[in-house]
Amino acid sequence: MVKIGNIELGEFPLLLAPMEDVSDPPFRAVCKDNGADLMYTEFISSEGLIRDAIKSRKKLDIFPYEKPIGIQIFGGDEEAMAMSARIVDATQPDILDINYGCPVKKVVCKGAGAGVLRDIPLMVRLTQAVVKSTSLPVTVKTRLGWDDSSINIEEVAERLQDVGIKALSIHGRTRAQLYKGEADWTLIRKVKENPRIQIPIFGNGDIDTPEKALEYQNRYGVDGIMIGRAAIGYPWIFNEVKHFMKTGEKLAAPSMKQRIEVARKHLKFSVEWKGEKTGILEMRRHYTSYFRNIPNIKPYRQKLVEFDAYEQVDELLCEMEQEFMNAFVEA
Repeated sequence: MVKIGNIELGEFPLLLAPMEDVSDPPFRAVCKDNGADLMYTEFISSEGLIRDAIKSRKKLDIFPYEKPIGIQIFGGDEEAMAMSARIVDATQPDILDINYGCPVKKVVCKGAGAGVLRDIPLMVRLTQAVVKSTSLPVTVKTRLGWDDSSINIEEVAERLQDVGIKALSIHGRTRAQLYKGEADWTLIRKVKENPRIQIPIFGNGDIDTPEKALEYQNRYGVDGIMIGRAAIGYPWIFNEVKHFMKTGEKLAAPSMKQRIEVARKHLKFSVEWKGEKTGILEMRRHYTSYFRNIPNIKPYRQKLVEFDAYEQVDELLCEMEQEFMNAFVEA
């Protein structure tokens, strides 16, 4: 049984990665429905929380059915991180996660996210400040290092465990790689096999099929897998991985009816949570993945990203369900 603090996650949990502008409550809802064991919010700026910025505060929205749920924060100032940890603590999630992995330039330039990988003592101080400021179990998501010449994940894992984190998720790339090239899980395995490491180690990077998930579980010995981009527009991947690991058989790809049902739920929640204009606009990034590899879908998909009224989009989804009623596709 894998545990983060006192939170039981099962024998081999599947985690939904925190993704900016993706891992919001509507997206998390459909991932939870389809087998995600632990989910994290989009990352939240510690400075934004302290300033009471509306966008940052909005990201604190969590719902009972999501549990266990982790709220992720980022920042490069110890005092700000400690204060934001206390704010998060008051919202009562199950876990508080720290982001030391985001490679985006605007985050890195502020000395946050993956920018902290260049200053391990600062990373340790930031982590310690958060641990001391919350009653929640603290976890960390990070990368292998800043670049190939400064890979330091083994040292990082030991030092962060020493200051009190309860689990570590490792993306198998450096900051310099961004999302290019192949993730290197051999270094994740080294961390997991380190006899000093007693906390759960979760691997992240390139998991996009049930077969690869099982292969990486067996080859690298991690405690669980974090799935990110492969879940965008395809939340079924969590249950597909679980089924394959249990039976060795692949589940049938979701039918068009199933795809539309999930897309409709996602859209409805998006509009309710964000308002009609923003909810419709931000759903557009998901449609390509929801309806990938379906013959003759292009005209409908074009309309999905043009319509700006909820009723229009909902009616179009109903029309698509009738048009493609018997369609099954390979993901």
